Amino acid sequence: MLLKMDETNVHRALQEAGEKLESIQGELVLDFSSVLRIDASSLRAMEEFTSMAADKGVKVILRGVNVGVYKVLKLVKLASCFSFVN
Repeated sequence: MLLKMDETNVHRALQEAGEKLESIQGELVLDFSSVLRIDASSLRAMEEFTSMAADKGVKVILRGVNVGVYKVLKLVKLASCFSFVN
């Protein structure tokens, strides 16, 4: 399953993705190509989302993550929770 993320609504999009985790088996791709930066509330939502995905056994793949967002994920130690593709 592929979900497109919008920079202004990352937090809400992650909540919606979390609700869909019940029906997903295998992997979920989140398209971050339109996200140029990420704020603190979105980071908290990503932490919660990764925990839910791990509990459900769903592998989360981030697509199109720019260098700035990747660096933030690395700094807060979330990068290791995801796989990355272009």
